Amino acid sequence: MKAYDRQYIGGRWTEGRGERTLEDRDPWSGELLYTYRSAGRADVDEAYAAAKAAQRSWAALPPSGRVDAMERLYRVMREEAPVMDECLLRENGATAPKRAYEVGDSARFVRYFMAFPQMAEGRIQPSDTPGQCNYVFRKPRGVVTVIAPWNVPFILALRSVLPAVAAGNAVVLKPASDTPASAFVIAEIFEKAGLPAGLLNVVAGSGSEIGDYLVEHPLSDMVSFTGSTEVGRRIGRLAGGAVRDVSLELGGNNSMLLLEDADLERAADRAIFGAYFHQGQVCMSLNRIIVTEKNYAAFCELFAEKVKALKAGDPADPETFVGPLINAGQVRHFNELMEDTLRAGAKALVRGRTEGNLVTPWLLADVDNRMPAAQNEIFGPGVSILKAGDEAQAIAIANDTLYGLSNSVFGRDVYHAMKVARQLESGMVHVNDQSIGDEAHVMFGAEKQSGVGRFNGRWVLEKFTTEQWLAVNE
Repeated sequence: MKAYDRQYIGGRWTEGRGERTLEDRDPWSGELLYTYRSAGRADVDEAYAAAKAAQRSWAALPPSGRVDAMERLYRVMREEAPVMDECLLRENGATAPKRAYEVGDSARFVRYFMAFPQMAEGRIQPSDTPGQCNYVFRKPRGVVTVIAPWNVPFILALRSVLPAVAAGNAVVLKPASDTPASAFVIAEIFEKAGLPAGLLNVVAGSGSEIGDYLVEHPLSDMVSFTGSTEVGRRIGRLAGGAVRDVSLELGGNNSMLLLEDADLERAADRAIFGAYFHQGQVCMSLNRIIVTEKNYAAFCELFAEKVKALKAGDPADPETFVGPLINAGQVRHFNELMEDTLRAGAKALVRGRTEGNLVTPWLLADVDNRMPAAQNEIFGPGVSILKAGDEAQAIAIANDTLYGLSNSVFGRDVYHAMKVARQLESGMVHVNDQSIGDEAHVMFGAEKQSGVGRFNGRWVLEKFTTEQWLAVNE
C-alpha cells in the first residue's frame, strides 16, 4: 500500500507540523506500513483558512456546477475501487465481505448525494405587516468539521463529507489514528476529480494534540463526529461551549428479540452477520440476543453450531469471515469483557482463542442483563444470549441500557413484530433482519446515549444547512 505520509491542506500535500511521529500498521501481520508526522495546530489553522476561502466560491456555483463535480467524483471513485479495497485490507484488517460492502456503498453514497445541490428548498410565508413578504432561504453552514472513526473509515467519513460538500459547504476531515490512509485516499479522489483546492482538507494526528482544537476552532461552523460515546460526550461539551451545532453518532448496545413465533433458522443466519460482521466492530452490531423461554434451548444449540462453522483468520483469504481486531488494545478490552462476564456467571457455548490481533468468535449464554457483556458495547467477535420469561420481559431487557441505536425483532406475525418494534427505545429497528443496515436515502440516527442528530436523506441535508429569514418590504 502507498505511504500516505503527508497532510492534504488547500490542495497541497505537505508534511505535518505536529509534535509526534505516528505509525500506520497492518492489524493482521503487524507490519509497519509507514510513519508520518502528526498534524499540528498550525496545520489545522491552515486547513480551516483554505476551507473558508474555497467554500465561498463553491457555494456560489449554480446547482448544476456542483452536480457536475459530484458526477466526476463518482466516476473517479469507481476507478479507484481497487485502491480503496487495498487500503481497507491493509490498515483496517477488513475481510472480503466487509471490503465489498464498504467500497460499493461508498460509490452508492456519492451517486445519491449528487441530487443534493438541487434539493435545498426555501419558503415564502405571509406577514402580519402590511406590504411585507417573508422569504426563508436555505443556505450552507460554511465549514463542516468531520471526525471519522477507524471501524468503517470510508463510509463513516463520506456520509458526512459528501452531503456537506454537495450542500455547498467545505470540509476539514480528521481520520482516526488507526486508519489515516482512508481519509487521504478520499483526498486523492477529490483531487483526481478536479474539485476545488481547499474544498476538502485532511489533517491526521493524535486526538490529544489536535482533537479539541478542531472542535473549538473559530472557523468551524459545525462538527460531525462518529465514534465512542465517551469521546462524543466531550465533543458535545466543547461544541456547546463554543455555541456550535453537532451531529453525533456514538456507541450501541443492540439487541435482537426472538418472539415466540420467530423463524429460528432465519434468525440464526441473520444473527451471524449482525454479530460477527467485521469482527463485531460496528456500532450497529448485535450485542445481545434475547429469546423467550420457549425457544431458548433450541436457539442456543442451533446458533452455537453456526458460530463454530465461521472461518477466522487472514482477511486476504476470500473465505475468511472473521479477521483481526484493529489493535492490541481492542483485543485486551474485548477479552477482559468476555472473562469478566464468565466470572459473573455466564456460560461460554463457544470460547474464542487469541492469536495476535485475531480473536476467534465467542458465544455466551445464560447471560443476565446486569453482566458486563450485556451492559457494555462489546465491539468484538462475541454476542450474548439472554433468556426472557415472556415478550414483555424481552422488551424490558432490550430497553434496559443507556444506548439506543439499532435493534431487531423476529416474528412470523409481521404486524405484531412491528408493534413490538415500536416499543423499543432506539432510533432504528429491523423486523425479521439483523441490526446492521444503512441506506443513503433513509434516516439514520439514535436515541439516548447513542447520539444526537440524523444522517442520510433529507435529514442530513437539513443538518448541514441553515435557514435565513428575509423580510422584504415594498
